[in-house]
Amino acid sequence: MTERTGAPDWTPMVLAAAPNGARKTKLDHPNLPLSPDELAEAASDCLDAGAAMLHLHVRDTEGRHSLDPRFYSQAIAAVRSAVGDGLVIQATTEAVGRYEPAEQRDAMRALQPEAVSLAVREVMASDADAEAAGEFLRWCLGEGVSPQFILYDADDLARYRRLVERGTIPGRTHFLLFVLGRYARDQQSDPTDLLAFLRQEVEQPWMLCAFGAKETACAVTAAGLGGHARVGFENNLLLPDGQRAPDNAALVSAVADAARSIGRPLADAATLRQWMAAWAD
Repeated sequence: MTERTGAPDWTPMVLAAAPNGARKTKLDHPNLPLSPDELAEAASDCLDAGAAMLHLHVRDTEGRHSLDPRFYSQAIAAVRSAVGDGLVIQATTEAVGRYEPAEQRDAMRALQPEAVSLAVREVMASDADAEAAGEFLRWCLGEGVSPQFILYDADDLARYRRLVERGTIPGRTHFLLFVLGRYARDQQSDPTDLLAFLRQEVEQPWMLCAFGAKETACAVTAAGLGGHARVGFENNLLLPDGQRAPDNAALVSAVADAARSIGRPLADAATLRQWMAAWAD
């Protein structure tokens, strides 16, 4: 019997950097990037470390989470100046108790980002919101804005599927994000948290994000199962050994190195854009 040789046939893995989030401040980490220039520097470092996507949050002049297109535009311009087309920039619609679904949709229509993340439980919580979100998603398809659907638990995944079956969520292929845990004090995710989602036989491309020191372990689990991962200070400040990470790029590097060690190649932004275009068909 002849032993097969050569690298395994893997789909490249997308690493998304989530460098700040909506809640943390410089008190949590002095290198948390908040200003456009800081975000640009972090984006460049994360690109060098292996990221293909930047999951972007911005703050207002008082340091509060904001969806204001003016602040987004300033940050996106700074990042583009630093990395060119090297990263897909994904804007968040996260409410954080400040925004209603209509405001979330209106902000993204004004911004027209390359990509956008939407939590099903926020923007599609009621039937009326779901119908309005469906119209927004059809607008996204027409304008080349690539959506990613955030799911916090198996119930969210089941609701997403019902909305797809009803035709409220248009299209056949959707990029999903599984959140392993909640935004809670001292939240610590575990790779086994992924099982609640995968028991439902997910056929769509998926990514995960995780909280705490096992973020890298969760991301490597995704790597081994054909998924993708979002890592960074938004959800975690710790390296796999429990030491504080010096910056976001160190967290990206930890996952990139581990993925390569099992033979999983990394996707670049050009590859991700090709997929995003195909998903929109």
